[in-house]
Amino acid sequence: MSFRARAPIAAFFMFILLSAARPQGPIQTPTQATAAAPPQEQDFYSRREPAAAGDAQAQFALGNHYFSGVGVPQDYGQALFWFTKSANQGFAPAQNQLGYMYQHKFGVPRDYKRALGYYRSAANQGYALGQYNMGGMFEDGVGVKRDYKQALDWYRKAADQNLPQAEKQVGYFYQCGYKVKQDFAQAHAWYLRAGGHGNADAENQLGFFAEEGWGQPKDYTEALSWFYKAAEHGSNDAEENIGYMFQNGFGVPTDYAKAMYWFDKAAAEGNSNAENQLGWMYQFRQGVEPNDAKAVTWYRLSADLGNQRAANNLHAFEEVLEDRGSGEWEAANTPVTDAAIARAKRWATIQDLQRRIAGLEGDAQDQDDLANQLTHTGKGKNDALTKLFNAVGSVPAVKYHVEAAKYRAEAARLRDELAQIENQSTASVSAPY
Repeated sequence: MSFRARAPIAAFFMFILLSAARPQGPIQTPTQATAAAPPQEQDFYSRREPAAAGDAQAQFALGNHYFSGVGVPQDYGQALFWFTKSANQGFAPAQNQLGYMYQHKFGVPRDYKRALGYYRSAANQGYALGQYNMGGMFEDGVGVKRDYKQALDWYRKAADQNLPQAEKQVGYFYQCGYKVKQDFAQAHAWYLRAGGHGNADAENQLGFFAEEGWGQPKDYTEALSWFYKAAEHGSNDAEENIGYMFQNGFGVPTDYAKAMYWFDKAAAEGNSNAENQLGWMYQFRQGVEPNDAKAVTWYRLSADLGNQRAANNLHAFEEVLEDRGSGEWEAANTPVTDAAIARAKRWATIQDLQRRIAGLEGDAQDQDDLANQLTHTGKGKNDALTKLFNAVGSVPAVKYHVEAAKYRAEAARLRDELAQIENQSTASVSAPY
């Protein structure tokens, strides 16, 4: 079973943020670029003129285009440029976005102190996502000493503005008793509030409460209903939970075909618990013919995502196969042809490429920063020592720029590879009848 401890740090770099942002200046009337341009490109071109004229919201929107690669090739350097211009005018969404970039090394060197500073600037303006991210930093002890009290205070501030993920997190603090008395009723109430605002993680938690009987009688029918709602809203944890209920016959007849269908869906989105369960089903003949190679592959995919149960299962299965006789373990490690496994591997490859691209862009920016420090050292001074240092310093500055160019070239190569993979069609999972 899966329940999520905390929702991911909120960047909200997609364009839904614009509707939630408080404009700091008059909203410019967009102008059409060309009649033939696609809507996303029209939106991009319409932002350029007001952004160049200093409109903070347009600058933020332009940064979003570059960050996400919508209507324009992805370019973290340009995203950083426009987010910074917007943030320097005190635009809270841009400050929050810069915090996200520095925390997660998106096109900039990882810098938790700077991330915290940007989150705090946004949060102090009452920006809910900034407040939520401040809570996340204190909860996880990232860039600061872990402090559940401060984390809860920030989450409450964001929850008071009806931010669903913050409401969900307040519920989680009551569920676990973090700096509050453990109270399942309060947790349930907060999850209901967040779920009412469309938070899939909260809906999944409500299903988990009903299944486990936390603060209420066990009710598998209610649990399954919440899991279906959460799955409909995009929770792969809920998809795994639905599969688990069909696999074990909790509140429903045992149905391995339906269990595998839901596990396949969750695994295609990187859910390691679902991958572990699929390994288990292939190992123990649950609705499928035993297939040692598929079992090993699923266990390994799950373990590679850090799932300790899968790592333990893989180790135990290795011992079983070795006890069977020579060559059994080796045979189970041969490549397999399976559409569901291919989808899970595709997801893992895409995530890895995205991480590497962001890291390379961050390393490139770091090299450029070092070069710029050398180039501008003593700028404006005329003393002999400074002139000598500047003359000498320009040599390593060139070296840093060359290194930056190498990193960006490799990032561009990986982007091409990523585009090819993302454009490949994958067979969808067919629902069992």
